[in-house]
Amino acid sequence: MAGHIQDRWYKTKTTPDGKTIRTRTDRYGTGMRYRARYVGPDGTEKSKSFPDRQKRLAEQWLAQIEADMTRGQYVDPRAAQTTFRQYTDRWLAAQTTDPTTRIAVETRLRLHAYPRIGARPLGSFRPEHIRQFVHALETDPMAGSSARTVYSYVRAVLASAVDDGHLSRNPCGAKTVRPPAVEAARVVPWLPEHVFAVRAALPEHYRAMADVGAGCGLRQGEIIGLAEEDGVDFETSTLHVVRQVKLIRGKAVFAPPKCGKERDVPLPASVATALRAHMDACKPVEITLPWKTPDGPEVTRRLLFTNTAGGIVWRSNFNIQEWKPALAAAGLIPTPTEGAPHVSARAHGMHALRHFYASVLLDAGESIKAVSDYLGHADPAMTLRVYAHLMPSSRERTRRAVDKVFLPGQRET
Repeated sequence: MAGHIQDRWYKTKTTPDGKTIRTRTDRYGTGMRYRARYVGPDGTEKSKSFPDRQKRLAEQWLAQIEADMTRGQYVDPRAAQTTFRQYTDRWLAAQTTDPTTRIAVETRLRLHAYPRIGARPLGSFRPEHIRQFVHALETDPMAGSSARTVYSYVRAVLASAVDDGHLSRNPCGAKTVRPPAVEAARVVPWLPEHVFAVRAALPEHYRAMADVGAGCGLRQGEIIGLAEEDGVDFETSTLHVVRQVKLIRGKAVFAPPKCGKERDVPLPASVATALRAHMDACKPVEITLPWKTPDGPEVTRRLLFTNTAGGIVWRSNFNIQEWKPALAAAGLIPTPTEGAPHVSARAHGMHALRHFYASVLLDAGESIKAVSDYLGHADPAMTLRVYAHLMPSSRERTRRAVDKVFLPGQRET
């Protein structure tokens, strides 16, 4: 057995005649009687106290410690008392991911995980606690996809806690634990008349942004970050997507595109014409922003799209002051009463232009691989998950192939 049991109510002493006897200590009858002691893997002594009449329980505890050490599942009891929130705060501080990603992770954990499991010691986590947590997420009014994202962050934190010796195993890995259910919401792309109506309702200063979104599939931040010197190549009819404008705690920065994937996108003649007209009417403006982080090195680029004052297009201002009124004018959302704000329009955000672009390409028979590359997705599988239902041509080919076999009039002679 690892360590030994100390009886703090008695001590042994040797009498003058050489006999060993037990005598009461000053602590006799008060406090915890037994202290189980052992030396941990780090070379320091660990202990746990037990009351009178529980020596057997102390021995069982030491035996379990020895078994855990043998199996490589030992967890320092003090480390196990670290709460989920205490550990997660340190975990977040040590992350080296993109600052915007870290902020998003911290925000979701603070809002949805800390109130529910933040005070729980890591060593006390069991699968039942994760099942209860998942149930709480599923009954929260947040979207199912958001609930699953929060769960994935919690699972990552607990996996790291296992690696760091705070937890013997990740309770999220238990067979009885399932991530929050997500109802797959199919993308319903805009019709061409929707795109034309919204574009027409935008102020002329911003209309070419809709052309680039619907005709090249760029994200909003990528459109705002499109520069004259390295973004548009009229000779080869190509858009080079090499940066975006993003906000980090309210400060605008230049940054690589999402997932760090720079890409080249075909520039259709119609979009090129719209861009030329825009650049003639609204000359590109030199904008200087830090690179990647608010304290990063400054970078200057001549941006194609700026606000009417010659500064960057602030996404929140644009969405509220320009985009939503255009949606209302196009009949996609209701026109608010005087003094009232527009309704939430998540399904009709500027991202809807990317969905339209994908639907046009797929309807024309373009491959998933090409669409994925042009959209800058992490991989074609993601594109397929989002847009597979927008591939009617494949279904029609299937119908024709089967009919050719089973319908006599369709057979080849």
